[in-house]
Amino acid sequence: MYESGAFVADHVDPVTEAQVQPNGVDLTVETVLEQREPGRIGTEGKTIGDRQPVEPSDDGTETFTLTPGGYILQYAETIAIPEDHVGFLYPRSSLMRNSCMLNTAVWDAGYTGKGEGLLQVHHEVELERGARVAQLVLADAEHAETYDGSYQGERVE
Repeated sequence: MYESGAFVADHVDPVTEAQVQPNGVDLTVETVLEQREPGRIGTEGKTIGDRQPVEPSDDGTETFTLTPGGYILQYAETIAIPEDHVGFLYPRSSLMRNSCMLNTAVWDAGYTGKGEGLLQVHHEVELERGARVAQLVLADAEHAETYDGSYQGERVE
C-alpha cells in the first residue's frame, strides 16, 4: 500500500507545502551533470565515470538549458526511507509533456541521502534550479535487511 503525501513529507528535508501531493512529495532540481567519461559495472564493483556540472544561466534565474541527450539530475532534498518501506520516484507529467523522461531505481528501506536520476532530453528544454521534476512515493515493504550500500549518505553534508 502506498502512503499519503503527508507521511512521505515526514521523510523528506527540506520540504515545502507546495511539494506535498496527495500520494507523495515532489523533489526539485539541485544540479544537472553530464557524464564525460565511461563508467564500469562489473562483478567485483563499479566505477562511475567522470561527470561535470552543467552551468546554469547567469541571468539570475539559475536555469539549465539542456539540448537532447542524457543528463544526471541531482535532487535538492535529503530522503530517509523508513525501515518498513520502499521508495519509488516517478517523473512529473510536465517533464514528459516537454519530451523528457526521468529514469530512477528502487530506493531501499534504510537509504538516506540526496539521490539522483537519469534525465533523458528528447527536445531542448529549460529547467530552473528548484523546479519540481519528480514525485517520491513510499510503499509498505517487507525486507530481510536495510540498505547499507555505497550510496548510503550520498551528498549529505
